Amino acid sequence: MVDIYIIELFVIGLLLLMVTLGSGWIARLPLSFAIIYLLVGIILGPYGFGLIELRRDEVFNAELLERITELVVIISVFSCGLRIVRPLRLGVWNITVRLIVFLMPISIFALATVGKFFLGMNWGEAILLGAILAPTDPVLASEVQLTDTNDQDELRFGLTSEGGLNDALAFPFVYFGIHALKDDNWGNWFKQWIAIDLIWAIAAGIVMGIVVAKSIVWIEQKIQKRRPADKLMEDFIAISTILVTYSLTEMVNGYGFLAVFVAGLVVQRSYKNSEKPIEQLEFVEQIEKLLEVGTILILGSILLLKPMLNYAMQSLLVIILLFFIIRPVGVWISTIGKRPLGSRRRTFHPGARWLFGWFGIRGVGSLYYLAYAFGNGLKGEAAEQIAWITYTTIVASVIIHGISATPLMKWYERNIANQTNATPPATIDEFE
Repeated sequence: MVDIYIIELFVIGLLLLMVTLGSGWIARLPLSFAIIYLLVGIILGPYGFGLIELRRDEVFNAELLERITELVVIISVFSCGLRIVRPLRLGVWNITVRLIVFLMPISIFALATVGKFFLGMNWGEAILLGAILAPTDPVLASEVQLTDTNDQDELRFGLTSEGGLNDALAFPFVYFGIHALKDDNWGNWFKQWIAIDLIWAIAAGIVMGIVVAKSIVWIEQKIQKRRPADKLMEDFIAISTILVTYSLTEMVNGYGFLAVFVAGLVVQRSYKNSEKPIEQLEFVEQIEKLLEVGTILILGSILLLKPMLNYAMQSLLVIILLFFIIRPVGVWISTIGKRPLGSRRRTFHPGARWLFGWFGIRGVGSLYYLAYAFGNGLKGEAAEQIAWITYTTIVASVIIHGISATPLMKWYERNIANQTNATPPATIDEFE
């Protein structure tokens, strides 16, 4: 009798081989890699061969899901930071500020309103649902994000920077929902939430991201001058930066996701050798892709037909409102009066604004926040309701956005990109 673990290794190895060798064909199809991983996860789950099975009602498994998704997200947000080479000036980052400051709260409170008045939740549960589903995903959105450090496309930049930041900045609202679940008298904890979960944690995340990343780069450069590190080991400096930055920030009650994203931005700008961050980016992206496979396989394996059907109408309502109304309308409001950077146009092209609204991809970040909520007070019927709405929404996003990403981005490149971006294409020096 062959050990199930050995069979799992064989299946995962075979999947990686097939996806890698077939990537040239897959990239041309209106099909994302995540859809393939999801289908394989379902096949390997309880409805298929039963090789992967997480018993979701046990705390251990919620913690396992939390830790896996946490690792994927911190690597992904660091990757987002490494891709962005624009100057850290408000005018250059205007689109990002709009998407974070306006769009994310609009999305959270619109979803919370749906939860309260249409899904029978109390305000704590409803806000928690909004905070879990509002952030866009930096892991599954690679097809619509910046392709490399030379890519200055305004749509891709906005989606990349949004994905890197809103996975961190949704945390205050997750904490708000958790506090409200434990104590429905908001006056008992609201001031603490403002001081600690909102102001301190964000400030600490930014400061730690800068200080830790700069310190690691400085130490590395000093040591490399005396005795260069082994070439095969150099890429691990990126992983070290991620883990050290994240852990130290969490130790001082800051937002580790935010710190790691900031660290990516700092590392990108700290090396005199411009090839160094590019090499780190290539290595980090490989790790990210590998972890993405495992995470989506797990998602596919935990899907169960009966509870999905039980909450199907509620999930459908959330999906329709979020994908087709809340996100698009929120983007339209957030980009009122926004002029494309370096372009002759006075406002964003309507097609670009529509694509900003459409590509609100949900994925691993939402899984992490859900698993985190499981371990911090979310339980019972509310946990089941929020969980299955979240799972179904992520699956819908993987399928709908996965199918539409390639053709829509090709349409954007042909018809809109030249009107939205700088004419002629702006360089980093011109931004400065």
